[in-house]
Amino acid sequence: MEKKYKVGVALSGGGIRGLCHAGALQAMEELNIQPEIISGVSAGAIVGALYADGHKPTEILEAFKHVSFLKMTKILVPEGGFFHLNSFERYLGKLLTAKTFEELRIPFRIVATNFDEGRSAIFDEGNLLKPVIASSSIPVLFVPKKIKNQLYVDGGLMKNFPVSTIREDCELVIGINVSPLTAPEYKLKIMDVALRTYHFMFRSNILNDKALCDILIEPEHIYDYNLFETEKADEIYQLGYTTALKVLKEKGFS
Repeated sequence: MEKKYKVGVALSGGGIRGLCHAGALQAMEELNIQPEIISGVSAGAIVGALYADGHKPTEILEAFKHVSFLKMTKILVPEGGFFHLNSFERYLGKLLTAKTFEELRIPFRIVATNFDEGRSAIFDEGNLLKPVIASSSIPVLFVPKKIKNQLYVDGGLMKNFPVSTIREDCELVIGINVSPLTAPEYKLKIMDVALRTYHFMFRSNILNDKALCDILIEPEHIYDYNLFETEKADEIYQLGYTTALKVLKEKGFS
């Protein structure tokens, strides 16, 4: 049976390492590979939304290379999370031209976790910004996002690599995973312990989806960068670009 889409792209979570996605999308453009549908979770939801909205990969890089994590969040007396993402939500809302999924140039699916019901949820219609923020809201660190009277958190909690959300609809699926299997070194601080905990959870739920990819792009040494290391945005982008270019050329694209 003929599939609805020829090429689909799945973008994993991974914090600022998600700029690897932008670099990989740049490589795809240079090789004339045009995704007909995109799925994303967490950082992949942010990059995917902007790309589906018509932003060039280099524009996505510029939008986040000078963004400070501390300036985009506000610490709270614990109220469902240590930080809220209101400032970041406003910033992203200004970047996005589309306000709904239906206005995007490329069909897009976002995975978030329904925190009330304990299940993955796929968003592909209606309001765009809220699901992007929900998918990026790491539990405990960030306050859950309310959508239609239910709370949602980071989609990576249950599915950090959303290949399965588009697999059945695509002839070819290119997966870009920027969530490393190797855990980085850490210090015994609250933030480091929390991020290391989430790393192990995210790592455990990507293996099945990796096997569903026709082409898998996983930048080496991505573990050298932490989730919020924006000062190394250019390096991360370049890593995604060079890795994708190499892999795709090896697969016969030129």
